Amino acid sequence: MRFRKDKSKRKQFFKWSSSNLEEEKSKIENSNSKPLHTHLLENLAEIRRALGHSNDLVIRKFRIGKEGKICGGAVYIDGLVDKDLVHEMLDSFMYNMRNVEITVPNDEFICTFDEMALANGETMALDNFNALYDILLSGDTIFLFDECKKSIATATKGWDHRSVSEPTSQIVVRGPQEAFTETLRTNTALIRRKIKDPNLWIEARKIGSRTKTDIAVMYIKDIADENVVQEIHRRLDEIEIDAILESGYIEELIQDEAFTPFPTIYNSERPDSIAAGLLEGRVAILVDGTPFVLLVPALFTQFLQSAEDYYHRSDFGLLRMLRLVAMFISLLAPSLYIAVTTFHQEMLQTTLLISIAAQREGIPFPAFIEALLMEFTFEILREAGVRMPRAVGSAISIVGALVLGEAAVQAGLVSPAMVIVVSITAISSFIFPVFSLSIPIRMLRFALMGLAASFGLFGIIVGLIALVLHLSSLKSFGVPYLSPMAPMNFKDQKDTFFRFPIWDLNTRPHLIGAKNYVRGRNKAPKKQGKSTDHTENNNNQGGSS
Repeated sequence: MRFRKDKSKRKQFFKWSSSNLEEEKSKIENSNSKPLHTHLLENLAEIRRALGHSNDLVIRKFRIGKEGKICGGAVYIDGLVDKDLVHEMLDSFMYNMRNVEITVPNDEFICTFDEMALANGETMALDNFNALYDILLSGDTIFLFDECKKSIATATKGWDHRSVSEPTSQIVVRGPQEAFTETLRTNTALIRRKIKDPNLWIEARKIGSRTKTDIAVMYIKDIADENVVQEIHRRLDEIEIDAILESGYIEELIQDEAFTPFPTIYNSERPDSIAAGLLEGRVAILVDGTPFVLLVPALFTQFLQSAEDYYHRSDFGLLRMLRLVAMFISLLAPSLYIAVTTFHQEMLQTTLLISIAAQREGIPFPAFIEALLMEFTFEILREAGVRMPRAVGSAISIVGALVLGEAAVQAGLVSPAMVIVVSITAISSFIFPVFSLSIPIRMLRFALMGLAASFGLFGIIVGLIALVLHLSSLKSFGVPYLSPMAPMNFKDQKDTFFRFPIWDLNTRPHLIGAKNYVRGRNKAPKKQGKSTDHTENNNNQGGSS
């Protein structure tokens, strides 16, 4: 009964807090949305006061018109604008407006100033402080005039940004060696370079009451499912948060299932991977300030596929099976070792059983505690290697693993067979093309180790059944997470565990690109060295159209 009362109090508290926050938010919006003042000095003083007299706020006053009758001011944030463009613009309109006969700035003056003075084509008229602050803090320059209740904003963004470089998390041997950057417009341009289609649409919005982060939703109009696009917009519109600093914020706020270790939204820093997803009918979500782009809907098999699979010959698609085997090794190797050595010794060959028993002689811990210590130690080494400086990170992790493993065996704390099992498990966990899939595998590994130590192989089987049931219940924006395996679709098996030749991949995924299912009529390449009489027969042997 006490818990219910406390719970009701917490609900009342959160309700009271949310109502206060809404009132405070409305007050701030109402105070900032007041119209501009008539006098220039009042507007400049209001801007200084709102920004706390910050030293990166630059205000440059000027006079234009015949005999310098018109007083004006240019306002921008140092570091967010291209200073050369601002200075060039000031010189240009002061020269062009030097003989204009205008005594009182009005709407006609604003139009004349926009058409004759400003060389930049992207301009906007503003009449309130709320819009002015949004534009100003986005890197644009504001022009205000005395005796005028309107201002002109012109695009002058020009902050320093990182140039396009090689990917760091999704490396390939063959394929494009370019990755997204932290600038939104650069990222959209990288995708535009690969898909030169007018149906590639970009819809922008701002999320975050304080950061006002630019978000872009990109999709191909005649391929993407309209219901998925509308659902994405609905979820984005429902986000109420003060800050969006990385695409991980968006991923966590719009994902279908909150209580699952598996990622239901794909992320990549490779433009070719995102472009391929768009051509399949998926929708990309780009966030300003991060090089990782989100892609939905996402399937489980998508996290086991690498962009390099499509740049080699189709027979190299067998590497996907290698990744699948490595995933099971990373997930099950320690738990199988624990179950077999603890409960099912009869499954081992006699010679191997004697060898393992001899190695474990004198080990003070059971196999579960032994594996738990080794796995926990390796996870510490992995995290330490990531956080350390690059010059010493890899050396420390390798030396630490070798020294600790050898010292643990010499001290009699762990057996050599356990070191081998943990090492194979650790190596297999690095084979995933997408890092976000390795995290749930590492988490579930410990759970299966506990089941193996308690119930043996029976516990492992029950754990795998529960895992498959959980994966079958997941969806990503209405698409089953395990498709095209569950529900089974035989046509989509061409690009699941194996990759068929490019000329045979003539259809998009059934549940994703159903709006424009057929990619086009592709035929197998003509065989060389055959006579022209057999050309028709050779073409008929190609893939389905």
